[in-house]
Amino acid sequence: MSKKDLNWSNLGFQYRKTDARYVSHFKDGAWDKGTLTADATVKLNECAGILQYCQQVFEGLKAYTWADGSVVCFRPDLNAERIYNSAKRIEMPPFPKEQFLDAVDQVVKANIDWVPPYGSGASLYLRPYEFAISPVIGVKPAEEYEFRLFCTPVGPYYKGGATPIALQVSDFDRAAPHGTGAVKAGLNYAMSMHASVLAHAAGFAENLYLDPATRTYVEETGGSNVLFVDQEGRLVVPKSDSILPSITRRSFVYIAEHLLHMTVDERQVAFEEVKGFKECGLCGTAAVLSPVGRIVDHDEVIDFPSGMEHAGPVMAKLYETITGIQGGTIEAPEGWIHHVC
Repeated sequence: MSKKDLNWSNLGFQYRKTDARYVSHFKDGAWDKGTLTADATVKLNECAGILQYCQQVFEGLKAYTWADGSVVCFRPDLNAERIYNSAKRIEMPPFPKEQFLDAVDQVVKANIDWVPPYGSGASLYLRPYEFAISPVIGVKPAEEYEFRLFCTPVGPYYKGGATPIALQVSDFDRAAPHGTGAVKAGLNYAMSMHASVLAHAAGFAENLYLDPATRTYVEETGGSNVLFVDQEGRLVVPKSDSILPSITRRSFVYIAEHLLHMTVDERQVAFEEVKGFKECGLCGTAAVLSPVGRIVDHDEVIDFPSGMEHAGPVMAKLYETITGIQGGTIEAPEGWIHHVC
């Protein structure tokens, strides 16, 4: 067996069909044991619940090759927990956590030639998802569901990697008060696409969303959580019931507190405060950490002292630390690394 013939150091963040994916079905009140298949096609009834009422949840995680040739995943147990909780919120049968981890192992091993080599800067992105497959015409949960997990090799989510990006404050809301903003469901991302297209057309990498109730507090972007560094060097992390509970953000909070010995302030963050901060960054599984150099709110432009050329010192250190942990060059906190093979 040998690695696929790809330009590993120049991969974009895009889908490539790989050799195998995992499929399991929920019927008559139970999930089957699941299986691997080479077939990437999903066949659905025209009245399937996912098509009618968008019963779907998903996850994203990555596999990495270490210098010794071993392949690992970063905190997949938390992905198993989050998709479990997301499914319950959308009235879907949660996929068993241990079966989730077994599916991750099976898919990575079956696609081992697609795992980017050590030092390439790329990774194998894993996409687990669950959706309703039985016909539903009235507004109610479906009776049957499918869980699938595929993978694809990817490069950086944002072009330019760690080069600072610019955001615009969106006129739209990402989530409703007391809604599903904290759930990783496809319906939330569909809601942000129109705003995302407008942002890209205006020359911005992403939208920054404010809280849906008062539009005075920072929430997150369309695909990432937000981090700030204040004038005292504290890591300031926006807190809200409608923010997706990012595993990467949770990891950065731990790294900042326990490895970098920083003070972390998790709280509501008024947008008015942002102009006084020194650094800003976006974090998530796909992006890992992308520094932000500028935020534009209509006629108001906020330029962070860290600038548009390089990441600020704190964001750079956070990125260096988490990628070192994921890549095996920095010792990981207990339980963070799942060895696949």
